[in-house]
Amino acid sequence: MNKILLIIQREYLSRVKKKSFLLITFIFPILFIGGYAAVIYFSIKSKEDKHAFVRVIDEQGFVANQLENNKNLTFVTTNESLQQEIAALPKNEDKGNTNLLYIPKDFYESRKIEFLSAGKPNISIQGKVSDQLSDIIKTNAYKSMGINADSIKSVNSDVIIASKEVLATGEEKDGQTGIAMGIAFVLCIIIYFAVFLYGVQVMRGVIEEKTSRIIEVIISSVKPFQLMMGKIVGIGMVGITQFLLWIILSTGLLTVATTFLINKEDVAAQMTQNSPIQDVEKVSQSSGFDFNTALESINFPEIITCFLIFFIGGYLLYSALFAAVGSAVDSETEANQFTMPITLPLLITYALSFAVLTDDPNGTLATWLSFIPFTSPIAMIVRIPFGVPLWEIITSAVILFATFIFVAWVAARIYRVGILMYGKKASFKEMIKWFNYKA
Repeated sequence: MNKILLIIQREYLSRVKKKSFLLITFIFPILFIGGYAAVIYFSIKSKEDKHAFVRVIDEQGFVANQLENNKNLTFVTTNESLQQEIAALPKNEDKGNTNLLYIPKDFYESRKIEFLSAGKPNISIQGKVSDQLSDIIKTNAYKSMGINADSIKSVNSDVIIASKEVLATGEEKDGQTGIAMGIAFVLCIIIYFAVFLYGVQVMRGVIEEKTSRIIEVIISSVKPFQLMMGKIVGIGMVGITQFLLWIILSTGLLTVATTFLINKEDVAAQMTQNSPIQDVEKVSQSSGFDFNTALESINFPEIITCFLIFFIGGYLLYSALFAAVGSAVDSETEANQFTMPITLPLLITYALSFAVLTDDPNGTLATWLSFIPFTSPIAMIVRIPFGVPLWEIITSAVILFATFIFVAWVAARIYRVGILMYGKKASFKEMIKWFNYKA
């Protein structure tokens, strides 16, 4: 046991003292938050500064005068022919901001227009023009039916949904699905990249010691299993240290940024706009969404505890596999053929989390993936914000750690032979032979 502790200490201190550790730990939160702040700032600035001139040829005759200028669009009606306007477009000094809108005579029947530009037509500008034309078509249709369009527009049809979650005790609490989805996405991304990143570090460490022949000296005083476990736990502790520092630094920087530099409403709007979650914005608006109330409905102690449990379990499981791979090869290039099959279950679950797991977190697929140890680190952590029965969490965690113990035993039998093998191209068949070798 003392030897394992010494190896853990060696692995931990050797990495924590590196300049790369300090740079990644302290620079990453600054770059991440600074980069996101820059994206929000320039996105908002771009929307405010974006302005386009749209020259309008209205053959229908009554559409152009209904188009309204705003801060992003200025419509200019022209009497020139379509051919003359098209010929003049490339010669315009401000090519990117000048466009041509052609409205045919049968506009109300065909609902088709042409939007021309000297460069690639701007999608945002096209959307704004399309919105105005859609309103004009609706207004015309209302008039033809003898309906007052202004009266219809004054009708507020928004439904306020009080989203409530009924607990097993019969109590009710606010159920903010949008916030739960956002947390699930963030945790999914973090745990996927963290398990992969630190697992690869274990593999690289084994390959470096093997190729430099340092491993021959080390195993003269410790058993291969002790060396492997010491390396896995030591690097895992480095990962947890980085996570804790990232949480502290990120929380502090976000507090400063949202208090003094960025408007919270702009941040929320930008996150909603760029989020892959479908219809979250509509749900938020119709439910009288309140950010502070939503945060209060989330059980953060449970989420953080479960995240640490499943991160540690997933890391230990995959690191044992990566250690076995590292012992079997002489370079990272050779390791590529083994890493893909190992990480495939994690990758598939990561992909499914964006389309399936968050959409139906308590469905059959999500539940089964939560109990399969190679997929549970992501599947369960995605489900946690939506509320998962305690027995499922405990069962999943027990299966995950039990599988790690078995995989560590298998990996150790491969590791004890592989670390002393040089110049021989490894294969899965060869690894099975190493596993069957008697000590």
